[in-house]
Amino acid sequence: MLAEKLDDASPNSVPPFSVLDLCPVPEGGTATDALRHSLELARLAERRGYARFWLAEHHNMVGIASAATAVVIGHIAGGTETIRVGSGGVMLPNHAPLVIAEQFGTLASLYPGRIDLGLGRAPGTDMVTVHALRRDPGAGDAFPEDVQELQSYFRAPVPGQRVRAVPGAGLDVPIWLLGSSTFSAQLAAALGLPFAFASHFAPDLLLPALKIYRERFQPSEALTKPYAMAAVNAFAAETDREARRLSTSVKQQFLRLRRGDPGKLPPPVDDMDAVYSSEMEKAGVEHALSCAVIGSPETVRDGLAAFLARTGVDELMVTGAMYDHAARLRSFEIVADAREALVRAAVAV
Repeated sequence: MLAEKLDDASPNSVPPFSVLDLCPVPEGGTATDALRHSLELARLAERRGYARFWLAEHHNMVGIASAATAVVIGHIAGGTETIRVGSGGVMLPNHAPLVIAEQFGTLASLYPGRIDLGLGRAPGTDMVTVHALRRDPGAGDAFPEDVQELQSYFRAPVPGQRVRAVPGAGLDVPIWLLGSSTFSAQLAAALGLPFAFASHFAPDLLLPALKIYRERFQPSEALTKPYAMAAVNAFAAETDREARRLSTSVKQQFLRLRRGDPGKLPPPVDDMDAVYSSEMEKAGVEHALSCAVIGSPETVRDGLAAFLARTGVDELMVTGAMYDHAARLRSFEIVADAREALVRAAVAV
């Protein structure tokens, strides 16, 4: 049962850390490079004790190689041994619930006990691409009903049931609800599901969403008490200065997305101020990415501790794309070291 797994997930008051990876494609690189690098990062995450490795569905974005999310999950799960692998998330309005049940039922059959299914309500793209996906722009309005239909496909089949997910029916595929507003927090609470907040790019409603989720949570077969996760950007290096420089790749990419000109992940720059066209642009990007820890090992450790104290989350999802793959691997090493330091400090109290 999911509840039993999550109840035991937070030793020594320091919650588990997990990884959110968008399979970033750097300028000069290819999707093949990105997918290989993601597997290398997943293997590092497994060695260093991260709990899960999630991938996200985005379409028509040349800088993200995880559009076929279930396929990439299979790639990662097949190249690792113990870490949980899942979606953070699958954008359910883009799909028929039965198809997602079959895809994740197949993954759970191939990798038993290791697959998570995180669901989002947004399309994960622009409206032109929504049309190319042959989806109704208003499909998100049926999200609560689609979630419940999807849940039904994972339950054990009953006599007379005419539509089944094969494979899928009767399998243990934990469902999470993801969101950047209070909508999914309310729905996750009503359905008794774990909840993950996308604070790594939408920080404004983080604390209100967590409050609503915890206060309104209804126990379910899946979960006996609320279990909340939040995402944070982490850019770690040997010095604060180098970490700030490495973080400029994501800031540039986010800025280009806001300008309507998305692209591959650019190399870092020494002076981000020279890239912004106005103080308003700078303020917008800095605010959107404000749930971030950027700096040396000590700075990152303190920043993570402060975020955990502020939110009280049961699990922390860490993301952070970098142009240089070796620097990204090192960053996640530093974050793992930071968690170990926090655990030691908690034990010593």
